[in-house]
Amino acid sequence: MTDLARIRALLDQRRPGHALPREFYTDPDIFEFDTEAIYHRSWIMVGFEAELPSPGCTLALTVGRSPVVVVRGRDGTLRAFFNSCRHRGAQICADGLAKRPRLVCPYHQWAYDLQGNLVHASRMAPDFDPAEHALRPVALRTVAGTIYVCLADAPPAFDEFHDQFEPMLAPHQLHRGKVAFETTLVERANWKLVMENARECYHCAVNHPELSVTFPVGRRSLTVAEQQKVSEAFDARMAEQGLPTGPVEGSWWQAGRFPLNEGTQSLTMDGKPCVSRTMGRLGSGDVGSLRWALEPHSFAHALGDYVFMFSAMPTAPEETVVTAKWLVSADAVEGVDYTVPRLTELWDRTNLQDRALAENNQRGVRSAGFVPGPYSPDAESLVLRFVDWYCAKAGEFVAESAGGPGARIAEPARAA
Repeated sequence: MTDLARIRALLDQRRPGHALPREFYTDPDIFEFDTEAIYHRSWIMVGFEAELPSPGCTLALTVGRSPVVVVRGRDGTLRAFFNSCRHRGAQICADGLAKRPRLVCPYHQWAYDLQGNLVHASRMAPDFDPAEHALRPVALRTVAGTIYVCLADAPPAFDEFHDQFEPMLAPHQLHRGKVAFETTLVERANWKLVMENARECYHCAVNHPELSVTFPVGRRSLTVAEQQKVSEAFDARMAEQGLPTGPVEGSWWQAGRFPLNEGTQSLTMDGKPCVSRTMGRLGSGDVGSLRWALEPHSFAHALGDYVFMFSAMPTAPEETVVTAKWLVSADAVEGVDYTVPRLTELWDRTNLQDRALAENNQRGVRSAGFVPGPYSPDAESLVLRFVDWYCAKAGEFVAESAGGPGARIAEPARAA
């Protein structure tokens, strides 16, 4: 059982504006704590509605320690359940996409309909009541073609995220898309190091030369007046197309549309679109990038020609599985309108570079000489936001579980 008093003491040790104590990146007990206190109590982006186009389509994945399955019902409604048989707990659906008329446990063939009701269980006692053994539901919400689940009995408030983000993403018409490619990458680093790396571009100019062609990693070098001029011109151009730019944010999410480097239209190796068919109501497709991010695990970019999704799932104290998905227009034909190598090359390279950085970070953090250093208020503002959010979430869980006052934590920083 996790020693909550120890975690409270470690939270108290963290200096405001600084990285976490080493134990938060290495300790097996804190990994187990993170699974329950963070991943099981947060909204998790699992994918796109386009991945489940018809009744019987399922998307199964593991969140923390818990297998989950999302199902498209015969009524067209998406539902999520704990992917665990009500008999002896076996995982029912293997992780990944499938289509099936029922959810059948491979162990003893207990069968559930697409609404989670138990419809077959052979050789049970005469007084056995199937109605008492339906699959346990998981909270599910959607926003403009994206899917989110939360395992908690009382999930964090979602409506603000939906209401502010939906008008920004809706013009991309993700429901008319298809996943052109998906890949997973095992990173030998704690999930928080993976996400801290994903929340900043302090490292990008040197470590991501390909991404730097299109992604505005050097825009901070402009004067305030120059930055404002670029932003105002972009906002005006987007307003003419009816595309809100934001930014908007809440305690666990943020979203905003921003311009790419001058002369580029997409996040690709050369800055040119890699899919000839644009997505949604986007005119020429030269609409910058709509980035949105969720704590604790994800970020995504919606461009004129494709959508990219990044998700980090902890699997061990020093191991994280990163899943990446690329969504394109359903009308786009592979080999004609796009090729998978060109679609994926930039983010594949970036993810491999980031894996090397996170794993190197993990090796250094293990050192007995590691002392948490300060974040850059400018270059690492989103890292600071992430770590402050983590401390607040962890402190709340400790307080609720212990029935006492919460750990002393810094107020979350606002995104720059």
